[in-house]
Amino acid sequence: MKAHTSETHATITPLRALELLKEGNQRFINNLRVNRNLLQQANDTRDGQWPFATIVSCIDSRTSAELVFDQGLGDVFSIRIAGNVVNTDIIGSLEFACQLAGSRLIAVLGHTRCGAIKGACDHVEMGNLTELLAKIQPAVYEENVTLDPADRHSGNTEFAENVARLNVRRSVRTIVNRSHVLTGLIEEGRVAVIGGMHDLATGQVP
Repeated sequence: MKAHTSETHATITPLRALELLKEGNQRFINNLRVNRNLLQQANDTRDGQWPFATIVSCIDSRTSAELVFDQGLGDVFSIRIAGNVVNTDIIGSLEFACQLAGSRLIAVLGHTRCGAIKGACDHVEMGNLTELLAKIQPAVYEENVTLDPADRHSGNTEFAENVARLNVRRSVRTIVNRSHVLTGLIEEGRVAVIGGMHDLATGQVP
């Protein structure tokens, strides 16, 4: 499979971008990855890139977006940060990806058994990590299924996974609410923003 060009990129809508990710994830699950000549793709993209999607995901070593969605060089922008949280620098990167580089889709990708989520659930404080985990804390407080305070910790899998999903939703809302650039692109139908959860056990992103 060849890298995207300006011609192929021009045909991709936000909906088609989502379909491409879904198709890639299905290949990943079935261990039927597309055969790519990565060196050829590197050569083909040396003068320009045409990524159709931008994925904000966790730094977890098991959640590489290119692998999980079976994409090659030049196909997607990948922004990785613990807990897939969003800050000003990440929003600026998303504005570049969509406004200037033409990315059609922003996907915030959380995952099961996330260490950053567990740390936020347990109110961990450690150096600069404290500030990062503070960005997840609102999702911890928003979780209203687990009522017993004794159960609101990372050892309670259901609680932690609820927080992870809420954290994805909050990141999606933050992206939309804090960027007039992206809001304009969304209103014009040029870009869509979605959230999803990667199941580490199955590899699936529903």
